[in-house]
Amino acid sequence: MSSDSQEIRRSILSKWHKTLSEYGNLFSSDTVSGTSPPSVFVGSYNYPKVFVGPMVPPIHGDTSLLDNPEKWKGRSLEEIINFRLNLVRGVQKTGIEETEGRYIENLQEITMSEKPTDLDLVFMKNTSANISMDGESAPFGPTGEIKSAKFFGSTSAKPIEKIFYDKDMKAQDAVLKLYNSGIEISKIQKCFSIGMLGKKRKLVPTKWSITATDDIISKSIVKEILENSVIDTCKVFSYEHLGNMFSVILFPHRWIFEMIEGWYSNGVLGFGSDSEDARGIDHPPRIAGAYFAAKLGVSE
Repeated sequence: MSSDSQEIRRSILSKWHKTLSEYGNLFSSDTVSGTSPPSVFVGSYNYPKVFVGPMVPPIHGDTSLLDNPEKWKGRSLEEIINFRLNLVRGVQKTGIEETEGRYIENLQEITMSEKPTDLDLVFMKNTSANISMDGESAPFGPTGEIKSAKFFGSTSAKPIEKIFYDKDMKAQDAVLKLYNSGIEISKIQKCFSIGMLGKKRKLVPTKWSITATDDIISKSIVKEILENSVIDTCKVFSYEHLGNMFSVILFPHRWIFEMIEGWYSNGVLGFGSDSEDARGIDHPPRIAGAYFAAKLGVSE
């Protein structure tokens, strides 16, 4: 970590401990009642028997911002991490093929919801107030194994509901139809993860569903790009956000994509890169899911 990131981490942990001293009973309890953004999470640990459940803060109201990355532009890293830390994660161990049954169906219903959804969760024991901030994975708040869950009614987004009940549509086609219907990419990723799309449906760990969705959409956009005329000059675009600097350079050429990533960690400068031509990439990229996320942004 850089000195800046370490300082942010210390500040976040300090504020988290202050929050616990004032509201600890909300984050270390055998129950939680609140409004989910809506948000669901499918873990990858112990695959194919994974931990699945809703994420809900111990507050009621409009919580949509807590799990809506499309609305985080202009927010500080500290704010975004605090959004994550306020979400209590309820889990049950479930096989990836188990996409039916009342519990999973309830999770699918809140994923389809147009608005934040009220939930009451009862856990096997008190949740731990400890938080995960290892610098590698996305941080999250307390976690508890669900004993019982009560889901309150919600109104489904019609494009998602229509796709959900179409059991003959391939998952790839479903992703693209939702995208072209204007559904936010983070919402599509949740639908993919909780087993709502395709013919042979299964639960997909959240981090894998994010990469798969980015890959499907960017491939489709690249096909459209290949139909366009080649630009007649080089173009350079740049953007800075949350301590990251992005530079996108377009050359007058048929589609070729190369991503070069550089980072500074613990006093060491690191680099990683990968590339593809119009046929796409034929191996897992060395810079992992960031490759597909960047490709999607550039292609859009």
